Amino acid sequence: MKILVTGGTGFVGQAIVGELVARGHAVWAGSREGKEGGAGQPIRLDVTDPASVLNAVAQTDPDAVVHLVGIIAEKGAQTFQAVHVDGTRHVLAAVPRGARYVHMSALGADVDSASGYSASKGRAETLVRESGLRYTIFEPSLIFGVGDDFFGRVLRELVSAAPIVPQIGDGTFPFRPVSVQDVAQAFAGAAETDTGLNETYALTGPEEYTFRQLLELELDALGKKKPIVPVPIVLMNLAVPLMNLLPNPPITKDQYAMLKEGNTAPNEPARTVFNLPMLKLPDHLPQIVAGAKG
Repeated sequence: MKILVTGGTGFVGQAIVGELVARGHAVWAGSREGKEGGAGQPIRLDVTDPASVLNAVAQTDPDAVVHLVGIIAEKGAQTFQAVHVDGTRHVLAAVPRGARYVHMSALGADVDSASGYSASKGRAETLVRESGLRYTIFEPSLIFGVGDDFFGRVLRELVSAAPIVPQIGDGTFPFRPVSVQDVAQAFAGAAETDTGLNETYALTGPEEYTFRQLLELELDALGKKKPIVPVPIVLMNLAVPLMNLLPNPPITKDQYAMLKEGNTAPNEPARTVFNLPMLKLPDHLPQIVAGAKG
């Protein structure tokens, strides 16, 4: 098959492109700069530019399109609306009508979410369902793997920055992280067959953790021993906006909103439908934080 992947040079994109290539497909890895990265053939594809999307589709004539492009924080013209909603609209309009379409959303996607990120993901899902395409939507939880942003940067900085580790509130909100390998296998399975046609799947791992447990796991992987100190929600609500005045805040307002909501769901039926390996976070966290050190 010929498969076009938007966001194909990012952390998740490289894993999915690599899995598709390993399965024998001809794969183009789209990015705004058309840069080399990973196993796929590079192609310029800027989802905020309809002409760029149409040109990439015309060049590749894909049998399937995997749409991954997303941002964690807004910056300038790269807003959640421009990238997640309008970008998805541009891609949907360009996909050949007979092609498979596989969409990267996020667990917690909801048009009514307090998080601008999650709300925009919800609006994008609505566009997909109304597109008339042969689609599958995946909603991953926190994705872990060497090079990830949350465990390799956000959580690592949170437990490393001070003599104590700040815990948001009582630390009981739940998460069910999923490995990038599981995510890649699910996306590849949906792209190359009609498995999961016109369905939406949560992508979560085999084990659930509280936020406090994630802090403890991160400390252990880093070989650090520090006290974990609960910070009342009311104080965090004041501190996070101040942090966001910094050029590179340790946590964005949207990340904070999502943390408070938690991020969990059962791993069925995706685990069975796509025969996922269900890799465990503790087995891979030492490699993730070691990779971040480099």
